[in-house]
Parts: sequence; C-alpha cells; structure tokens
Amino acid sequence: MKSNLLQELIQLNDEEKLILQQKHEVQKELYTSQESFVVEGEKFLNNNTMIMVRKHTRFIHFPKHKHNYIEVNYVFNGSLNQTVGNERLELRKGDILFLNQHIEHELEACGEEDIIINFIIKPEFFSFVFSYLTTENLITNFLINSLFDHTQNGQYLYFAVSEIESIQELIGKIIVEIMNPSMMSESTIKLYMGLLMVELIKNSDKVKYKDDTHRHQLIVESLKYIEEKYKDASLYELSEKLQQPHYTLSKEIKKATSYTFKELVQEKRLSVAKDLLENTSLAITSIIEEVGYENISYFYRVFKSKYGYTPKQFREQLIKG
Repeated sequence: MKSNLLQELIQLNDEEKLILQQKHEVQKELYTSQESFVVEGEKFLNNNTMIMVRKHTRFIHFPKHKHNYIEVNYVFNGSLNQTVGNERLELRKGDILFLNQHIEHELEACGEEDIIINFIIKPEFFSFVFSYLTTENLITNFLINSLFDHTQNGQYLYFAVSEIESIQELIGKIIVEIMNPSMMSESTIKLYMGLLMVELIKNSDKVKYKDDTHRHQLIVESLKYIEEKYKDASLYELSEKLQQPHYTLSKEIKKATSYTFKELVQEKRLSVAKDLLENTSLAITSIIEEVGYENISYFYRVFKSKYGYTPKQFREQLIKG
C-alpha cells in the first residue's frame, strides 16, 4: 500500500510542473491573501473540514512564513531541511514535526524523491484530545499554548520516530483515510489521531527539540470537564472541583481561550449535535435533548448561526450529497 501511495505522490502536480518549466518563486497568492506570508488554512479547507493532507511542493525554496493553523510535517520519503525559528532541522524519513501557528519557518527545496506530507489542521480539531489526556505531558502543553494562549509564542515539537512501527502505521492510516474518505472518515480520523497523540506521549523520549512550555493545568482540567460534562456543565461545579473561586476561574478561561465558559460549552454541544446528525438516525428532538438543550427554537437559532443551516436542512444536505 505504501509503495503504491509513493508512486502516486511522486508524480508531478500542476504547481511543480510550472516550477520546473519557469523556475519562478513560490506563488504566494496560492497560499495567502495577506501582505505578510501567513499561509491560510482557508485556501485548503472548506468550512466543514477540520483536517486535510497535501503534498509539500518540491523543487523550490519556501521563504519564511507562518500559518493560521496547526501544521504537522511528516517525511513520507527522503528528507526535509528547514529552519524553524532559529534552529536548523534535518528531518529524515518517518520523522514528525508539529508547528503551531506562531512559529516562523522556511524550507529548503525538496528533490524529486523527497515526499513530505503536510497535515493542515484547524485548532478545534484537537478539542476532543482534552477529554482523555493527562495534564502532565508535552503534547497537551503544546496544544494549550498553541491553541488557547494568545501570547503569540512560536513553538514546535520534533519527533524522531522513524523506528516506532505503531506510529508509522497510524500516520499511514490517517493519510489513506483523508485521501480516500468514506462516510465514517471524520470519526475514524479523530480516533486515529487520538491514538497517535497517545503513542507520541509514550515515546516522548524521542523528542529531539521542543520549546519549553508553562503548564496550564487549570485550563486543561476545565477543557476536559467540558468534554466530559457538556450536557449539564456548570462553572460552579467546575470551580468546586478545582477549588478555585468561580469568578477567578472564569477570568482564567477567558484569558487563555478568548471564550467564556458558556461559549466553550455551547461550541462542544453544537459539535456533538453535528456529529449525531451526520452519523446517526436519531430524531432531531432527541439530539437536542442529548446535548443538553431544553429550548428547541434557541438550539435551532445557534446551530444555524454556527453551520449556516438549521439541523433539518443540515441533515437534508447530507442526504442529497
């Protein structure tokens, strides 16, 4: 399977053909609409997609840039040389590099055999991780600092894990699932990604480079609580659990995530409702009750505001599609 995928990926795409013909610089308009070089996830992801993969464009130097999403580089074949922050990194086949949206990096031109897979991931994709990861690990701290801390600190995690078979198998499964989607792909990818996070934590001794992070235990525990108790989550119950004044905890959550506790709960409820509409035949009234809403008209209003359709319209679009 991997050899077949390699043969597919080694073929030239249109951008690479143009580069070989004209030897021009990177066409920034393909990646950003901003003056500064900030690669925009919107160029690759639609509103309903939280994660995708694309082959890194070969044969050309990529100048310094940032992203407005989480990027994961995976060396499928060959190698990748890049400068991340002030560190020059040489990634070998099987290595994985996590980059947050605040880190600047530039990449040397890849040769024909250098196949790099870039995972483009919306921050909210990782929200499910907090429901089962402990606070004492570098992955959780990286995600908290990258996704919910607005200090603009650039951070990365570099895993030299080419020899870890379980990690390589999971990465391969995620790539294939994204490239060949099925009805259950979104749920499958989440499960695989969760397992990948666990395997990376178990192999944290393979981290060659990492940026030091502050521990955000209160925020991690708050997010885990929302993931588990979204149906009837209460700030007062959480504050008792964490032994913090509710007003202090409320301020800390808002400061770290830019959302209020109530808004985070609503985001989680809507996400679960969307999953149930997509993947079950439950009646809409049952789904509304399942995610913790009592006022049906209010739920319809916030769901449409979030996704552009009422729940009924959303399900009808799925059937048509």
